[in-house]
Amino acid sequence: MDAGAGEVVDVVVVGAGFAGLTAARELSRLGHDVLVLEGRDRVGGRSYTATLAGAPVDLGATFVGPTQEAVLALAAELGCDAVPTYGRGKNLIRWRGKVRSYRSTIPRLSILELLDVSRIQWRFDRISRRVSVAEPWASPVADELDRVSLEQWLRSVHAGASTRDLMAIMSRVTWGAEPDAVSMLHAVRYVKAAGGLNRMLDVEGGAQQDRYPGGTQQIAVRMADALGERVRLHAPVGRIARNPDATLTVSCPGGEITARAVVVAVPPAHRGGIAFDPPLPPEHAALIRNWPQGNLSKAYAAYETPFWRADGYSGEALSDEGPVFITFDVSPDIGDAGPGILLGFTDARSFDPLPPADRREVALAGFASLFGPAATRPVDYLDHCWSAEAFAPGGPTAAVPPGAWTAHGPWLRRACDGIFWAGTETADVWTGFLDGAVRSGLRAAAEAHQELARPS
Repeated sequence: MDAGAGEVVDVVVVGAGFAGLTAARELSRLGHDVLVLEGRDRVGGRSYTATLAGAPVDLGATFVGPTQEAVLALAAELGCDAVPTYGRGKNLIRWRGKVRSYRSTIPRLSILELLDVSRIQWRFDRISRRVSVAEPWASPVADELDRVSLEQWLRSVHAGASTRDLMAIMSRVTWGAEPDAVSMLHAVRYVKAAGGLNRMLDVEGGAQQDRYPGGTQQIAVRMADALGERVRLHAPVGRIARNPDATLTVSCPGGEITARAVVVAVPPAHRGGIAFDPPLPPEHAALIRNWPQGNLSKAYAAYETPFWRADGYSGEALSDEGPVFITFDVSPDIGDAGPGILLGFTDARSFDPLPPADRREVALAGFASLFGPAATRPVDYLDHCWSAEAFAPGGPTAAVPPGAWTAHGPWLRRACDGIFWAGTETADVWTGFLDGAVRSGLRAAAEAHQELARPS
């Protein structure tokens, strides 16, 4: 449905991802008239569920885990049940040209390599105690940490090659960027917001512990269904004008809507796609230019059965060679019935520019290098390159470069004349995850509600 001209509502929410829909749902619950405008032809944002061999697979956000209470509570309320991520058996790692098995979070390396990994993790955790999640720019070590990238910090503390390569895998899957592109202050703050490296990286007891067999997008769809006609697709917002009477006019292809408050629930980099009249303060504009999105892609292969389980493998694997660098078993059945589905995170730099047939070939070769020749014979295949999205490209979250937090961080979610900011990048708990998105929506809704309660 297109937005009609001359509409008046209490709040316009820009973006129908988890953050925007949560904000709209909460504001509606508080008694406000809300309208959600989404530029895509679907809801969910960076949660996007497709079908492979008849089974739902998540092209975007996939996993949930302990302490992610906001998204877990939301999903439970909407009747979406999670299941454990398959993890029985041995994990695999392709490292320095050889494939080995292991059973812990950290792969089986040499004693010296394991000692180095432990040393760097201890130093990382120790630094995190001195960083404020809410105001990282005000931390006593902020300038020191924001001056360097994660890669520069690793080299400054003489991290070994294996440790640096493992941290590079973590950086790619977490931010969709190499360690030399991410501020050390951002890395420390992000990991602390997730509860530590182990909590962020683990499957059992960590952020990958559970998943939704029906896909995560169903959560967004159910929120949108409850909001009904208050959610409008194909409605990219091009302009937000602040009026002399303190109202705001939001323009999209279908018309103009007047509101008393606006919640912009898109990644900071994509705020730049909206023209603000009058322009935002220069500090906001500088933040938009310096808070880029990372790029991460996914490849899925479906097989008649999860054949790796018969060999005693969990389907979880790491590789120091691309383009597939981490895998999971996301088969719909925890038994041995088919289909068996492997999820592979791929390096967007080398993967995304390839033609579709070549992407399929290199992804299957990556699976085969870990799980054997049977991985080259799928019954179905699918991949998704977020950098190639026509609308709001990039993901999984912001890859914040050195210098950005200390220079621009205070403006990340500071309201501006009735405009409030949501999105997982603005969260203080589980930043970058679905849980952070839900929390940010609740926070922005509370701020907008407080504004609406003020006397005119």
